Amino acid sequence: MCTLTVSKLPDWVPEDALRYLEHTETGQSIRKLARRAGCHPSTILRQVRRIENQREDPLIDGMLTELAGWNDTPRGEGRFAGEPVTTLEDRSAEVMTRLAHPGAVLAIADGMENAVVVRQGDAADVKFPVPRGLAGAMALLGWISCTRSGRLSRYQITQNGRNALTRIVADRENKARSRRESSAVPSHGMQQAKHQLRPRRSRYGAGESPLDMLARLVDKNGDPFLPADLVQAGKRLREDFEVAQVGQHLSQAASHFDSRSCGASQALQRSSPCARDAERRAKQALPALGSGLSDIALRCCCYLEGLEAAERQLGWSARSGKVVLRIALQQLKTHYDTVDGAEPRERKIG
Repeated sequence: MCTLTVSKLPDWVPEDALRYLEHTETGQSIRKLARRAGCHPSTILRQVRRIENQREDPLIDGMLTELAGWNDTPRGEGRFAGEPVTTLEDRSAEVMTRLAHPGAVLAIADGMENAVVVRQGDAADVKFPVPRGLAGAMALLGWISCTRSGRLSRYQITQNGRNALTRIVADRENKARSRRESSAVPSHGMQQAKHQLRPRRSRYGAGESPLDMLARLVDKNGDPFLPADLVQAGKRLREDFEVAQVGQHLSQAASHFDSRSCGASQALQRSSPCARDAERRAKQALPALGSGLSDIALRCCCYLEGLEAAERQLGWSARSGKVVLRIALQQLKTHYDTVDGAEPRERKIG
């Protein structure tokens, strides 16, 4: 009997895979696992059978074999299973970002230590190498799935993988913003810190915005999650917001866009016709979205908050923000289309 200690396996291993290994490698019964998990034995049995069926996948089979011999295998042999979950997510994010592009696949041949990510239409020498252990961990987590097996197996990113990529990128954005904000906090007074952090523009001009991230996502039919016209509408709102120099962070209400919310230091900028026009357009756009939609549009398009942070602050369920944001951008585009169509007539009347 194998001396596998499941409790000492890496923290990224899925729960159903842990139970499968407990049953097959340590000999624990289905009923014992069910009592420990507080569920019906049939639930554990379905999990075990599902993992067993997945062993037809060469990547999953190789990773389960590595995990089964976890206690008996010396460390430091280049195996990936021992990596912490943070390292796994960081390295997987780069792979899944490439796989999220249309026509991209991960290919691996029998006996090869590395897989490669290739994209249809790219040059033959444009390949991104992926360690076999990393690819096996991603397959076991359900982030990639095999679409063609054989001597040369091919994998594509799954919806679970896209969701994981969204979460990882949002975590990176939130952590980066927190580091910038904390570095700007003086050690001698929180009141001064709050005054300095009020503009909340730490993400402006840095890296990718939430819209840029969502623009790369595609649905199961290969269509972009956010069409180009919706992305342009969001960027148009952000441009108006920045030009208008609205200094106070609005707490989930478009009614805060008034002259009292701007500091005296911004008076000169409001005196500019360009700034006044931009502020007027921002005042018109957010109320047109309504209460709930304007909240997510303001946070993600203007303040460039990550979706996960916006969901948490608004009290929404996980992964609901991107759907609500898309609805908000659709409404925003409709507003801009109406405004653009009315402007020529207004000029003619004037």
